[in-house]
Amino acid sequence: MGMNKNTVLAWATFIMIIVGLALIALGAFRYDDVAGWGFASVGIGFFAIAWVFNALKGRV
Repeated sequence: MGMNKNTVLAWATFIMIIVGLALIALGAFRYDDVAGWGFASVGIGFFAIAWVFNALKGRV
């Protein structure tokens, strides 16, 4: 039972959401200076890419 394209995109979306949450948490709780804003903005970027991966499910 192999993974098809939709399963790969679903796993990629899930992993990117987890990484995005971790980056936002790092920016919010670990770094109090300008680096925190950078981590949080990269985390939001991961959410945007995960949203695109989720939209591609079923179309690729």
